[in-house]
Amino acid sequence: MRRVRHEPGGDGKGLVVEEVPVPEPGPGEVLVRCEAIGITLPTVRKLREGAGPVTLGGEVAGVVAAVGEGVTGFAVGDRVTGLCFSHAYAELAVVHEKMASLIPERATAVDAVALVRSGLVARGAYEAGRPRPGDAVLVTAAASAVGTLALQYAKAGGASRVVAAVGSADKAEFVRSLGADEVVLYEDESWGAPVDVVVDGVGGELLGPAVRALAPGGRLVAFSSGGGTVDAFELLVRSASVVGFQMAAVARDRPEVYARWRDELWEFHREGTLRTRVHAEIPLTEAARAHEVIASRRNLGKVVLRP
Repeated sequence: MRRVRHEPGGDGKGLVVEEVPVPEPGPGEVLVRCEAIGITLPTVRKLREGAGPVTLGGEVAGVVAAVGEGVTGFAVGDRVTGLCFSHAYAELAVVHEKMASLIPERATAVDAVALVRSGLVARGAYEAGRPRPGDAVLVTAAASAVGTLALQYAKAGGASRVVAAVGSADKAEFVRSLGADEVVLYEDESWGAPVDVVVDGVGGELLGPAVRALAPGGRLVAFSSGGGTVDAFELLVRSASVVGFQMAAVARDRPEVYARWRDELWEFHREGTLRTRVHAEIPLTEAARAHEVIASRRNLGKVVLRP
């Protein structure tokens, strides 16, 4: 089978296609014949910032080709999606059954990788800000896969004003189509009237203006792998707070919540409350090009690899 691996080169483009044996699922694992693979920003960042080889993880969706010992929730032929922590960029990938779920008949594999992980992160990050009906909400990286869904969660949750923060003006029409009432650029001197909740998926230097955008008592949710530093004095003068959010902690410590949110995602998708947006479907062999789209922040929604 074909698989993409990373060879460190310093520029994050060292992605090599190779032929390898088909892996065998271990106890509690399923082998998935991949039809779609979702690329995540953390993986792209690791390639560009790390000196050593990076294990290529990501969301996968497809058909179960084999099951490991002890697996009872899935059978060969089931359509599933799940998070694969290693060797996800492949024609066949191994996923632990706890990280997998069935794809509804009405949905495609591309729907699955665009919706599930990004939707779970968007839902969790938004709720971590303790939003109340009538709050004003600002979402950074609003045109990203997670950002597009966070905007829709805020709108559906009764926000009085939803603000999309993006890196370039050419994304304004796109985020407005997803429910943004206002659009601001990162470089703007002011991000407009203060908001009650900021859902930040960028981090770094953007944390400064994100905190300054908060109203008194506002809450900033930081879930970006980009890190950064928050000025404690800026929080003090606003009586504001910052909370970090990581989806892995929910999956590990609150599996019943993780499962409930996942089921609700598909229901919201069926109802049309949540609409996925896919920027591009790119062949597996062109994974480096797909990474470049995300690294350059050109994408409007999810970037998907197709084996």
